[in-house]
Amino acid sequence: MTALTTQAHPESDAGLRPLPWRRMAGVIWRQHWFALTGVVVLLGAVAVLLWIVGTTIHQSYANALACGSSGSPACQEKDLAFLGSYGFLSNGIILQPLPVLIGAFIGAPLLAREMETGTFRYAWTQGFGRWRWALAKVVSLAVAVTVPALLFSLVLSWYYQPYFADDNQSLGLTQYTPFFPGLFDLHGVAFAGWTLAAFAIGALAGMLIRRVVPAIAATLAVYAGLAFAAATLLREQYLTPLLTTSPSLPGSAWVLGQWWTKGGVTLGQSAVEQAINSAWLKVNNPTQSGGGGGKYADYLRVVRYLGQHGYTYWTRYQPGSRFWPFQWIESGWLLALSVLFIAAAVWLVRRRAA
Repeated sequence: MTALTTQAHPESDAGLRPLPWRRMAGVIWRQHWFALTGVVVLLGAVAVLLWIVGTTIHQSYANALACGSSGSPACQEKDLAFLGSYGFLSNGIILQPLPVLIGAFIGAPLLAREMETGTFRYAWTQGFGRWRWALAKVVSLAVAVTVPALLFSLVLSWYYQPYFADDNQSLGLTQYTPFFPGLFDLHGVAFAGWTLAAFAIGALAGMLIRRVVPAIAATLAVYAGLAFAAATLLREQYLTPLLTTSPSLPGSAWVLGQWWTKGGVTLGQSAVEQAINSAWLKVNNPTQSGGGGGKYADYLRVVRYLGQHGYTYWTRYQPGSRFWPFQWIESGWLLALSVLFIAAAVWLVRRRAA
């Protein structure tokens, strides 16, 4: 009973004979096998669901692609079959909570439960040492949740392939840019990066707060704020955006802003609407020949007409070719942030009095 009630101090590790790291691996597995198995089962179940649903979506897309842009009733039916396939998954919103759920319910209780129940006093008096105990637990579980997340992202990347295809825009099918806010962090390596970051946030919150439920709530709040800041402020600035006056951009481009100028002066909304309405009536008059081509062709004729009369249409964008550089940049700073949070949690275990 003495080991459970005696206060642990940082210097108490000095006189202990360190045990091998491999001895700690078995202890960690026995303590956390249920949580780790739960992560694998959760991601595995969702992956199987995505594989089943994705097979149908890929087949529907292949059928729509085979028809091309003929516009026949049979082809329109195939287009609708693809457009209506499991729309609740198409924008990724329903899958966005997965990283933070893993971080909140695996990372936050990791140290907080030991502190809340007082079992850390027993663990810190054993031969492994308090900082080695914390480092082994946090790092091993961080790897254990990141690797399945990385494998899961491969299924996500395959699932969303039809939505990013370059042919979609010309065929009138659903197309997302690779930077679409709900999907960018679900495929590539970013999903694993966000999962690791959520876990690290949870581990640090647990050590700071020392209560499981408040630590979980703090993890959810901090993660939500970080994800919002990345999507709305940071991501578009990873590389300097490009400027163009061309009205035709690839469907994969991430448009950040568009505006009209005339004589070097940026036009207001009302002036732009007036100019566009006037140009529309002149170049798309149904009583004159030379029209046709659909709404997109009408739009291009309006832009060309305004360009001939001193107007310039500017677009600030990120090209789709930057998807992987953006993925590595985001994953890189998430990894650095995670290492910092994990180091802070271990430092607190080593330095903070019980």
